[in-house]
Amino acid sequence: MTKTPGDMNDAERDARHAEKMRKHKAAHDKKMASKTIEKGLLIVHTGKGKGKSTAAFGMVFRSLGHGHRVGVVQFVKGKIDTGERLALDRFSDLVTLKRMGEGFTWETQDRQRDIAAARKAWEAAKDMIRSGDYRLVMCDELNIVLRYDYIPVEEVIEFLKTEKPDDVHVVITGRNAKEGLIEIADLVTEMTQIKHPFRDGVKAQQGIEF
Repeated sequence: MTKTPGDMNDAERDARHAEKMRKHKAAHDKKMASKTIEKGLLIVHTGKGKGKSTAAFGMVFRSLGHGHRVGVVQFVKGKIDTGERLALDRFSDLVTLKRMGEGFTWETQDRQRDIAAARKAWEAAKDMIRSGDYRLVMCDELNIVLRYDYIPVEEVIEFLKTEKPDDVHVVITGRNAKEGLIEIADLVTEMTQIKHPFRDGVKAQQGIEF
């Protein structure tokens, strides 16, 4: 008769647990051994919750830790001294950072100017991606640009499908990612907002929001 955990002594429970962990590890190792494809990923961070750019910058710093060259193009954020910019300055030999946004359209009240800025940033991002000089290229808030149709999403999709080198990772951030971009992405994460201090009158905090 098979013993239940309640009928076992400590040694028997430990032995059962060890066997369970051994089988779990063997299954995990077998699963991992079957993953043999190495490729540059298209990664999308979207959703209404905080953390889209933060997570992408985490990938940037992870790549830097491995000595990879990284390119970052910021499509919307303006010229304020963000923590990530100050930190990336310490890796100037490995990072190219282009902050090309001028804020949101409701700040500039000039749609044509916003479109021109978005186009300039997209051309810079394309140059970085197709060059093959960078292991990772981050397109920060590109989803916002696409949401307002400053750049046709079809153009972005076509470029990523046909001109992105196979070994280059591209991560795109911003809420309201277009469905077509989600469809071609390898990895998509949606940040869900549960609570945010802004609702309680708390202003953006240095080191947290910027």
